[in-house]
Amino acid sequence: MAGGPEKCLSLIGFCLICLKMVTSKSLSAPEIPTIDQAYSKISNSITVEWATVPGATSYLLTAEDGDTVIETMVANSPGTVTGLKAATLYQITIRSISAAGRSQASPPKQAKTVLAAPVLEVSSPSPDAIHVQWEAVYMASGFSVSIMRANGLGRIWKENTTNTSLTFSSLDAGTLYTIKAYAWNANGIPGDDSTCNQRTSPHAPANIQVSFDSGTLKVTISWTPTEGAFNYTVMASGGSSELSCSTSFSSCTISSLQCGTEYLISVLASNDAGSSKSTSAVSLKTVACAPGRVTIQEDPHGHLSVAWPNVQLGDYYVAFVKSDDGLEVHCNTSLTQCNFLSECGFTYFISIFAYNKAGQSPLGDVFNYTTAPCCPSDIHPVFVSDDRIEIVWSPARGAELYETKAIDGYNVVECNDTTPACTLSALECNTKYKITVYSFSEVRGSNMSCTSQFITTAPCSPEIKNVSKDAFSVINVHWRSTNDDATYTVTAQGEKGLYRCSSTGESCTLAGLPCGSAFSITAVAETQAGRSLPSFSVPLEMAPCCPASLTVTQVTQSVINVSWTLGTGAQTYVAVLESQAGRSKCHTHENHCLLGCIRCGINYTVALKAISATGLTVDCAFQSYSSSICCPLGVKLYRLGPNGIRIYWQASRGSANYSTDLYGSKGIFTCAPSSSFSFCDVTEIPCGDVYTVMVSPVAETGLKLTFCPKKIYSVTCSGSTLGMVIYRGKRNAG
Repeated sequence: MAGGPEKCLSLIGFCLICLKMVTSKSLSAPEIPTIDQAYSKISNSITVEWATVPGATSYLLTAEDGDTVIETMVANSPGTVTGLKAATLYQITIRSISAAGRSQASPPKQAKTVLAAPVLEVSSPSPDAIHVQWEAVYMASGFSVSIMRANGLGRIWKENTTNTSLTFSSLDAGTLYTIKAYAWNANGIPGDDSTCNQRTSPHAPANIQVSFDSGTLKVTISWTPTEGAFNYTVMASGGSSELSCSTSFSSCTISSLQCGTEYLISVLASNDAGSSKSTSAVSLKTVACAPGRVTIQEDPHGHLSVAWPNVQLGDYYVAFVKSDDGLEVHCNTSLTQCNFLSECGFTYFISIFAYNKAGQSPLGDVFNYTTAPCCPSDIHPVFVSDDRIEIVWSPARGAELYETKAIDGYNVVECNDTTPACTLSALECNTKYKITVYSFSEVRGSNMSCTSQFITTAPCSPEIKNVSKDAFSVINVHWRSTNDDATYTVTAQGEKGLYRCSSTGESCTLAGLPCGSAFSITAVAETQAGRSLPSFSVPLEMAPCCPASLTVTQVTQSVINVSWTLGTGAQTYVAVLESQAGRSKCHTHENHCLLGCIRCGINYTVALKAISATGLTVDCAFQSYSSSICCPLGVKLYRLGPNGIRIYWQASRGSANYSTDLYGSKGIFTCAPSSSFSFCDVTEIPCGDVYTVMVSPVAETGLKLTFCPKKIYSVTCSGSTLGMVIYRGKRNAG
């Protein structure tokens, strides 16, 4: 059972082999075809014609030249063998092919391929000509070349030649032509032809127009279109530069032209055949360039000179000068220089344009020139002292800094500041200075043309040498002066006011200064330039004032009180009471003084001195004073009748008036005897009372002195009348 399948497969294979053998014996190969003719119309092929073979499904063409064999399968007659060599003799055979196989080769037949087509190179050397050129063709004896318009219009030109080039002339420019060429052999049999198209080159454009834009330095060129031109090229040659533009239209713009240049402009047309000749060049002069290397000078002051070199193509120039305040002026000239009026302190912006028929040059560099700053004006001092001068002025246009110089002939004092003011210090007093204020700018420096003015410093302070006082309290002040034509004023200043005197010399007198006052004395010099500083002060103390009044009062028989009003400036006082009998003195800081050891009934002289704190003394008052009469002695009371009492005393030497007073509880009883008596009677005095009795001298002024001693008496009653008078003792005055 294992070998069953293998036996079956072997049997199937055997059966198939047998079937194939039976089929092969039943089919036969096709008949051999017979070539009717073989010929060549194209240089790389031969066409074969034959009678059809029954049962043949295709045919095998074979071409042999001895070196190569080329086979081609075709379906029916005629058939063509391709890939052959031109002008070559081939042996051609054919086999028929069917399902049963292929036949034997037919009897050979010879055929020669025709000449190869010439390979053309065409060009248009000019607008009316086309040049045709080719390489030699194998076995060729001559060539035939024809030309006609590609659109079929017009005539056909045909030329035969044995050469390998040919030129057709009198053609239309810019026109497309079709060129056909073939070679023939010695038998006149033509070979393959070669066809190509060639356009003649165009004519150069006509009616060239040039339009120049001076503002943008562009030129637009236009022309009349020419036949057959595909593109136009414009060339602008000038100087060392060459610019161009291309377009398919009838105008073109070239930009970035250079100023001051003459350009030659030409236009050529082109197509696939080439370019036309350039047109006759058109000349274009652009605008001139703006001048460079401009020279600006200010000479003389107030005149601005602007100069520049000539520029190419410049016919004339216009120079514009604009100041920084907006004002603009200009100058039109064919020369290379212009002059303008200028002012100080301005910056001028200068532009120069060159002109020609093409227009205005482009804007070149803008130059600027700053004139020297203006000199300060309205210079005047606002403060002048002996060592300083403060000056101010109006701001100067264009000034960034001010330099002030003060010169006294040898020395120079300077100050620099950006503000229109300066304080010159460390100057000499009473000195004439030449003062100049220069304005300065960083661009132009200092304006050295500014004028000067003279200012004199205030006078020097005088020096007080001496202050003296005469017997009449007149103050003489002396000083030392170093000033010229100065007036001096001396001032005494104190709590009581100001006192002045003036002089052009070296001394003056102060009068009327109040006593008891302290003063500070200074001197000031004054000239047209101003006032000096005060001199160092000198103190002055006036003698103290005498009291306005002095009063002498007898306190006791031997003591008097001298009093006075206060004197200004007095710190202490000395009171002196003097007579032939003696002298009494007191020194006190108060305004009164008690002087003792006074003798009664004597004429005295009273003197008072006022003394200041520094010891200045003034004798103030001299007046006489008479001391009072001595108090009476031995005062006694006696009964006088029923209702009266007699007071008796012993009078002092000399005549005197007395006054008697009895003081009791029931009243005061007074009597005043005449100066010749030393007693006094009081009547109608009540009894039964105690009385104080005082007998006092009466001064010449009528003043009754009260410092005499008092006695006390008791008066009794006897019935309705006086009884006894009894002495009870003394009582102190008070």
